[in-house]
Amino acid sequence: MRILIVEDDRKIANAIKKGLEQEAFACDVSYDGKDGMGNALTINYDLIILDRMLPEIDGIDICRKLREKKYNTPIIMLTAKDRISDRVDGLDAGADDYLIKPFAFEELLARIRAQLRRPNNLTDNIISLGDLMLDRTNFSVKRAGKTIELSSKEFALLEYLMRNQNRILTKDNIIEHVWDYDADILPNTVEVFIGYLRNKIDRPFGKSNHLIKTVRGFGYKMVGNE
Repeated sequence: MRILIVEDDRKIANAIKKGLEQEAFACDVSYDGKDGMGNALTINYDLIILDRMLPEIDGIDICRKLREKKYNTPIIMLTAKDRISDRVDGLDAGADDYLIKPFAFEELLARIRAQLRRPNNLTDNIISLGDLMLDRTNFSVKRAGKTIELSSKEFALLEYLMRNQNRILTKDNIIEHVWDYDADILPNTVEVFIGYLRNKIDRPFGKSNHLIKTVRGFGYKMVGNE
């Protein structure tokens, strides 16, 4: 899953990015409102963390303009303003949640998970496909009861594939949700990581039990045992 952080305090922004990447999220950072607005409108994010007080365009205006454009991605607004009227302004502008600075990273993470569990977004922390199970709460993956060790990027890729099971995903779809825009993506990066996953979750379980399918000319999809 890919998250946009719009925060002009670079120390806070980079700390959030580092923490979320350790939780297997892909993160992009914008340090002013204009850049943040542009990224939100051009890249398909799963959630936005938006500071209220920003240079160029403030967070309230960004939130309001995005909602006017029927932009439904969850937005968590961050602010040092703690008056009730300030929170009301943020929620009325279209924010889904409002977090007062300073805050504990654990609380931000819990609020992100709560937003991603909404009916219009992603649902459960545990996803199953056949005898394969992924649990986001403890970053574990098991197949046929056997624990499978994955890197954070392999885990993120597998989660995206499993959350979109039976749907064809192009390489661009995958890159957009699994890697941030600062990542060094080579033309065959997706193929390489698909290969890593196949070596861990498919090949050890027999050819007839492969879950990751290549759809030639289009991309990849995950399907149950056929």
